Amino acid sequence: MNQLKSREPGSVTLPGTLSDSLRAELVAFRRDLHMHPELGNQEFRTTAALKARLEAAGLAPKVLPAGTGLICDIGTRDPGRGMLAIRADLDALPIPDVKTVAYRSTVANRAHACGHDVHTTTVLGAGLVLAELDRRGLLPNAVRLIFQPAEEVLPGGAADAIEAGVLDGVGRIIAVHCDPRVDAGKIGLRVGPITSACDRLEVTLDGPGGHTARPHLTTDLVTAAARVAIDVPAVLARRVDARSGLSVTWGRIETGHAPNVIPQHAELSGTVRCLDLPSWRDAPDLVHAAIDEVATLHRAKSTVTYVRGVPPVVNDPVITELLRDAMTARRGPQAIEDTEQSLGGEDFSWYLEHVPGAMARLGVRTPGDTRVRDLHAGDFDVDERCIEAGVELFTAAALLDATPQR
Repeated sequence: MNQLKSREPGSVTLPGTLSDSLRAELVAFRRDLHMHPELGNQEFRTTAALKARLEAAGLAPKVLPAGTGLICDIGTRDPGRGMLAIRADLDALPIPDVKTVAYRSTVANRAHACGHDVHTTTVLGAGLVLAELDRRGLLPNAVRLIFQPAEEVLPGGAADAIEAGVLDGVGRIIAVHCDPRVDAGKIGLRVGPITSACDRLEVTLDGPGGHTARPHLTTDLVTAAARVAIDVPAVLARRVDARSGLSVTWGRIETGHAPNVIPQHAELSGTVRCLDLPSWRDAPDLVHAAIDEVATLHRAKSTVTYVRGVPPVVNDPVITELLRDAMTARRGPQAIEDTEQSLGGEDFSWYLEHVPGAMARLGVRTPGDTRVRDLHAGDFDVDERCIEAGVELFTAAALLDATPQR
C-alpha cells in the first residue's frame, strides 16, 4: 500500500504542487496552442510541441502511427498492476475565433472553442510534475499520458488510438472536460453516465417534383421534408422510454431553388443523442423506421445514412472516488460539485469499453462572472487558473492510485 494513501481525504499533504515558473510556462503553452488551432488528425504542430517539451524533461514520448498524437510513460510499472492513464484531446473546431485577446486564433475559421488546449496543457503539466516526483521516488506506479487526436471527428480518434495500443498495460484511465458552468478551481463529479451518446444522421428525400400550381400531381418534397423534421422526433418520443432521453435534433435542411417549383431532392442532417446504452444500441433501427414511415406517408423516397458516433461516458464509481479523494486532498471538499449528465458526446467513452475510468468536469468560469461562454462558440474562453487545478487533480490522483486493481 502506498504510504501516501489515506482513506480520510485531506488527512495527508501531497507533494506535486506547481512552482510559479511552471504555472507561468503552462499558461504560455496553452496560449500558444490557442493561437495555432489544428483540426482532427491534423495536429502536427501540437504534437511536435508536446514531444519537444516532454523530451526536454527527460521523458521518451512516442508519436502515434498516424503522425498526430502521442503517449508518454512516466515511472516504473508495478508488474502486478496496470498503469493509470491520463488522457487529453488535441483538436480544435472549424469555427472562427471572435474574441479580442492577445492569444486569439491566428488561423482563419479555426478555434479552440471546446477547451482541448486546456485539456492538453493540464495533462502536459501533470506529466512534468510527475516526472519530477518520480525522480524523487514518490510516484507509486507508472502513469501513461495519452494525447489523443481527433476527438471531434466521429466516431472519435479514441478508437484509432486504442487500435494503436495506447491502452496496452493500462488498468485505469482519467480525464477532464472544461465546463463553463463551474468556477475555476473546482471540478464537477458524477458516478455513472456523465455524457450522452451522440450519432450523426443524414437524410435525403426524392420525388418527381413539379409546378407549385399542381402539388397533387407531384411529391410535395418541401412539405415532406418539413414533416420529417417535425414528425420523426415526435414518433420516436412514443417508441422509446422517455427516461432514455433519445433525441433527434436537426441542424440543416436544404431543398428547392425557386418559389414556384416543387423540388425533386431534399436533404436533412442532424444528430441523435441518447442518455443510456440500451436505447443507443436500438437507435439506428428505430430512427430508420420512423423516417421511412413519415416519408412514405408523403410519397417521398427516403435514404438514411446513420453514422455511429460515441456511446455515453459512464464513470466508474471507484475511479470517480479516486478523483474525489484527489481534489479533496488538494483543495478540500468545497472544490467539488455534483454535476448532471450532459447531452454532449465525448469519445473518452471508447476507452471505458476496455478499462474502468472517470471524467471530471473542470471548472473554467471566473468566479462571479455572469457571462455565458458556451462550448463550441466562437467567444469561448477560460479562466486560466483552471490549468493549475487540473494539474493538481491529475497529480494527486496518480499519487493516491494505490488501490489493488480489480
